[in-house]
Amino acid sequence: MTRVAVQQLAPVLGDVDANAELSLAALREAAGAGADVVVLPELVTSGYRFADAEECAAAAIPADGEVLRAWSQAAAASGMVVVGGFCEAGPDGNTYNSAAVVDETGALRAVYRKLHLWDGEKRLFTPGAEAPPVVDTRVGKVAVIICYDLEFPELTRCVALAGAQLLAVPTNWPLTPRPDGERPPETVVAMGTARVNRMAIACADRLGTERGLEWTGGSSIVGADGWVAAETRAVGMAVADIDLDLALDKQLTELAHAFGDRRPEMYD
Repeated sequence: MTRVAVQQLAPVLGDVDANAELSLAALREAAGAGADVVVLPELVTSGYRFADAEECAAAAIPADGEVLRAWSQAAAASGMVVVGGFCEAGPDGNTYNSAAVVDETGALRAVYRKLHLWDGEKRLFTPGAEAPPVVDTRVGKVAVIICYDLEFPELTRCVALAGAQLLAVPTNWPLTPRPDGERPPETVVAMGTARVNRMAIACADRLGTERGLEWTGGSSIVGADGWVAAETRAVGMAVADIDLDLALDKQLTELAHAFGDRRPEMYD
């Protein structure tokens, strides 16, 4: 079993130093809980509701900078895999909505740049141009996408076909109306995505109200069977022990196979 933690936090808009300490405290807490993998929210280093591209760029940090080096040190000290969202100052001069994957040795294995920018993000960030990475770690193959990316089944299917056992999703879900007693719609999407792909999914959301926008606080961990193993609506951590080996077996019944029964020649 793999112990997966998602940290639901409330970063401060534009305060990189405070958010760095917030994220490091969250990593220490996850390590103390024995987590093998921990996922931090989207843009946890910066907050989200920027007024314009200039304000956003002012809060951006490089992938090889101090904050991610601190994440790497925390990962190495505890043997955890760390996935977290950050506002990236790209070496090309562009600003990206990005996520880092740091393995248990402390090595920065991948930086993923969000492909599908939501609404006003299009005025702040340059979209990514590369497919989500699928990284070999000590717990198995871990992939990462960001928030709105989860809404595109073409993308999540490609990640699953590439062998991902756990899909980490740093996210900021704006609060939207839903019937009483229902989970957030994005969690329902994660459940369906996990079930049809036989792939575990860990979504780290955020909380708080930022410039008038309230966040959902829907962090959840979904097993490869599609059922929620842990979730929280409060600031803090949700933890679940997940069997990632289930994601290696796509055989549904004796004659049904989740990937083998695909008919890609019919999907154009």
